[in-house]
Order: sequence, then C-alpha cells, then structure tokens
Amino acid sequence: MTNDSPSPSYSRYALALLLAVNLLNYIDRQILYAVFPLIKADFALSDTALGFLGSAFMICYMCSAPLLGWLGDRGNRISLASCGVAVWSLATALAGFAPGYRSLLAARTVVGIGEASFGTVSPGLVADYFSKERRGQVLSYFYLAIPVGSAIGYLLGGLLGYHFGWRSAFLLVGAPGLFLAVAVWFLRDPKKQDRSLRKQSGGQNLSAGYLALFRNRSFVVNTLAMAAMTFALGGLAQWMPSFLNRVHHLDVARGNTLFGAITVLAGISGTLTGGWLGDRIQKKTPKGYLLVSGWGFLIGTPIAVYAIAAPSLTGCLTAVFFAEFFLFFNTGPLNTVIVNVSSSGCRAMAFAVNIFFIHALGDAISPTILGWLSDQWGLRSALLLTPVAIATAAGFCFLCTRFIRQDMESAERL
Repeated sequence: MTNDSPSPSYSRYALALLLAVNLLNYIDRQILYAVFPLIKADFALSDTALGFLGSAFMICYMCSAPLLGWLGDRGNRISLASCGVAVWSLATALAGFAPGYRSLLAARTVVGIGEASFGTVSPGLVADYFSKERRGQVLSYFYLAIPVGSAIGYLLGGLLGYHFGWRSAFLLVGAPGLFLAVAVWFLRDPKKQDRSLRKQSGGQNLSAGYLALFRNRSFVVNTLAMAAMTFALGGLAQWMPSFLNRVHHLDVARGNTLFGAITVLAGISGTLTGGWLGDRIQKKTPKGYLLVSGWGFLIGTPIAVYAIAAPSLTGCLTAVFFAEFFLFFNTGPLNTVIVNVSSSGCRAMAFAVNIFFIHALGDAISPTILGWLSDQWGLRSALLLTPVAIATAAGFCFLCTRFIRQDMESAERL
C-alpha cells in the first residue's frame, strides 16, 4: 500500500467492515448477561459469583490493553486487530464447552484479551479513514455497535438459551468472527507510517508515552467521565435482564427480547443524535462534544431512577427507553474527544489507557459490587447506585470543558 489517502468508497468499506466486527464484539460480550439466569441455575451460583464472570472479562480486557495499545502504535495495527478478532471468537465458542464455573471463567478472560487487541486500535483506524470534521458522526456510526450489538446479544442469548440452552448460544455466536478476522487481515491501513516515525511518536518509550497522557487534563477528566458512565451502564447491562426476570417476572426469552428491542431503538437514535449534535455544536465551540454528552447524562439521571423504581412493567420499559436514548448521546462525542486531544502517533496508547481506567473504575467492578449489594438488599435497591454514577459522569463532562481548547491545540501541534 502507498501512503496516499484512501478513496471515499474504500473508506466506507473499511467503516462497514470494522462496524461489523464491532457488532460481533458486543454480541459476544453481552450474550453472557442474557443467559445469566440459565448459568446461575445450571452451576448453582450466587449473584456475587455470577457478577464476577463479567468482572473477570473486564479485568483481563483492561489489564492487557496498555501493552496492546503500545504495540498498536509501534507495529501493524491491522494485524493486531485481526488476531484479536480471531482470539475472542474462538474463546467465545469454547465457552460453550465449559464443564464448570472455573473453565467458563477462564474462557471469558481470554475473550477479554482478544477484544482489547481490537479495541485499542480500531477507533483510531476509523478516524483516520475520514476527515477531522466528520469524526463525531463517523465514530457514532462505528459505536452503533454498542446498542445494536448488545441488543442482538440479548436477543440471541435469550432465544437460543431458552430453546437450545446457554452452551449453544456461545457456540453459534463465536464462529462468524473467524471469517471476519480474515477480512480484517487484508484491510489497508489509511496512515501506514514507517518505523522511524513511529519511534518518534507514541511508542518511543512505554512509560514516557503513558506519562504524557496523564499530563493531558482533558484526556484524564474525559476518561473519568467515561469511567463513571461505564460503571453505570455496565452494571445495568449485566443486571437488567435479571431485574426484569425477578422483579417483573418475565421469562428469559421475553425479558431479553423486550430489553434488546428497546436498546436497539434507543441506542441507534441516541447515538446518531448525539453524534450529529456533537459535530454541529463542535463547529461553534470546542466544548461541543462535551456539552452534548454532559447534558445527555444530566437528563438521563432522573429517568434512570424512575426506570428502576417504577412499579409497573410498562413504566419501567418506557423509562428504560428514554434513559438509554439520552445516555447514548455520549458514545460518539466522548470517543471523538480522545481522538482530538491525542496526537496520531500515540492514539492507540490513548485508547488503551482509556480502556484500562474506564473498566477498572467501571464495569470491571460494578457487576460484582451490584451483585453483592443485591445479595444484601435486593436487586432493585442495588441498581439505584447506577444513577449516582451517571450524574457523576455529567459533572466530569462539564469540568472537562475548562481544558479542552488548549489540549486540542497542543495535540494538533504534535
């Protein structure tokens, strides 16, 4: 490949392929939570042990990300992404053969390594295929995988688990990733750099590269906002199907179908609206992406409280839709902030650090914490912790507006 910019048609193809992979990423991730009630019954697990299946995945995902991000900035990020897809897909399929809790736990931790390989380099790849002015909207398309993939994961997990058992669910969603891994392998890097340029950039020294990110105030505060959001949304994603099962007495198939359908509708509309608003307001002020995200969190907080506390199923599901709509505003904008305040030579490292901290402080701990609180007080009371985290995310977004202009200008000079 040459260093010429990719054609518009090839850029669209690359976006479509990476979006498909990211969809599978979230399908494989969320399908576990859809079959939580079935695994709990099969292995006779406590909620704490059940929650740790999600936490173990996230711990491995976040701990492997810093090294993989450094490798992504120094080496071939296309190869790293392709291998990551193959590893997590194989591990997902093997989870269907797990004879007990420990082997299932081991399979889910390996899924974390594969997803970290893809997750550290893919946002920068997507951003590099398009102009800076379109980043918010393009990354919103890419991150449609979160609501759509999650919803498909819930739907497939619920239906396959209900009719064929949870093991079949893992087997059937793992296999397609092996074919996508081959397609990614032959993808062309839009900004392939020679080794000397990479050494001058983010990958020159592992510790020095990461220390530079911690001096970037916008990056740090934006990451804290995303960590608070991830604590809340990760906990809700893992426990909401069980909440509908226990509190509103829906069976696994119906509960996951309803929750998945709501997540698709709210997630697509919220993500696209947030990306469109973010790009639009960003043209007027460098605070645009942060303002859209902050207000989305702020509006979504009381709606999330009502979704958990609502006595009727109709009230709960209606509030879930509107809460998700406003919470998904942040998806494209906050990830675009990371791209805009980090130089191109250390972008994979920036996403690696972001992945580490949003999960270390977020959904690596929230499933287990909420599971423990559920054992003590009941699941409804435990879930009321999540709106507090959402409000905290809003505060960090508004705080970040104080630093964003200076840090964007600094990144552009590097």
